[in-house]
Amino acid sequence: MRGSRFTLAAMAAMAASLLSLSAVPSGVAQAAEPPIYLGVDISYANEMDDCGAVYTSGGQRVDQFRFFKSAGANVARIRIWNDPDWTKYSNLADVKRSIRRAKDAGMQVLLDFHYSDDWADGDKQIAPKAWAKLSTPDQAKALYAFTHDTLVALNREGLTPELVQVGNETNGEIVSSLAKAKEPIHWDRNALLFNAGIKAVRDAGRETGTKPRVMLHIAQPENVEPWFAAATKAGVTDYDIIGVSYYSKWSKRSMAELGATINRLRHAYAADVLVVETAYPFTTDNADSSPNLLGADSLIAGYPATPAGQESYLVDLTQLVLASGGTGVFYWEPSWLSTKTCGTRWGKGSNWENAAVFDFKGQALHSAEGWLKHAYVLPVEVTFKAKVSGEAAFIDGDFLGGVGPRPMVREGDAFVYRTRLMPGTSVTVATAATAAGVADAPAVTATVGRRASVVRVEE
Repeated sequence: MRGSRFTLAAMAAMAASLLSLSAVPSGVAQAAEPPIYLGVDISYANEMDDCGAVYTSGGQRVDQFRFFKSAGANVARIRIWNDPDWTKYSNLADVKRSIRRAKDAGMQVLLDFHYSDDWADGDKQIAPKAWAKLSTPDQAKALYAFTHDTLVALNREGLTPELVQVGNETNGEIVSSLAKAKEPIHWDRNALLFNAGIKAVRDAGRETGTKPRVMLHIAQPENVEPWFAAATKAGVTDYDIIGVSYYSKWSKRSMAELGATINRLRHAYAADVLVVETAYPFTTDNADSSPNLLGADSLIAGYPATPAGQESYLVDLTQLVLASGGTGVFYWEPSWLSTKTCGTRWGKGSNWENAAVFDFKGQALHSAEGWLKHAYVLPVEVTFKAKVSGEAAFIDGDFLGGVGPRPMVREGDAFVYRTRLMPGTSVTVATAATAAGVADAPAVTATVGRRASVVRVEE
């Protein structure tokens, strides 16, 4: 690409290229600001309360949901299993209790369907026992019915979630078996199941007059792009949010590489992108005999296992996600404490008490409010506008992160491409009537201002 460099401010007189949100030029529509989700997965909340866990903040006993809402969280993530006969939690009755608590506290809800009777994650996707011997078409019907009927049942009690996950960490083929966990995905089957779940959410929404947003969720950033490329090819396209798990212990990607992945995803797909699971230890000590899942092997240079290190990690990660065009961060089980009466199948107590945002005595650490109430710098809207001869236009530039030329949208006598970029970002872009022609088109380089901006790029 060839061209010259100039700042948007220098273009103002010539092209009205630095504009406030209230002064967008005629013919350039303004996109709605994306939502920002700062969430907590507190699916263990009812169990923790029943086990006698006590939470305090400022010397006062607090309810988990109300504490996180007060600290700045706006979404509670709640998991649901099909028929977990090994526990009385995370079934429909327990989920209703959790969602009611979340809504009473003023929080939105993300309902996380595992489509299993037990944990489904990046290593395994075990079919519910009632579905295990069904044919794939019948499994798709069962998955549709379970999703649809659950949402309709919740709606009858005023508990419809605002967000719905169709599957949890679905790196492998869903509704499968442990024996097949490492096999390549059979996308004809996988797509049938995913589209059944997505359709169930859409149909339940239409029937109840609600519009839950659909999220698909993959564990660890290195797995996300290949999975969504394959899903798109197989016809899985009707979703609103891409959710990513990020734990340094299980990922080969740095935080910076996570940010680059988010940036590419948000330009490659018509979906918001967020980190829907993360956590960080505030200590490597144990409060019980149950081994900690996040130990010294989970630490990132510059972020020690201290309350301050935990807070810094959360703040820096969230700023990175937002600066990369992502729409939020969720903390997984920030209040899963060790209690004297309860435990898991793997040990007495908790496997996560050192990665909660409460200390071993249940006193809130500063990391919760420090993370959730931090003054984050948000990207601003940038509209690239070009008059291109022809029926189509494409744009490419360094801000796209290497995804290649993207189609522009016709508005009036011009084509536009909207994105959100951080103030002070330098961008070099070019447009052409064909994707192949962008490489030889004249380029412009501009610096993003502090407010909504329009960059005019000529063919």
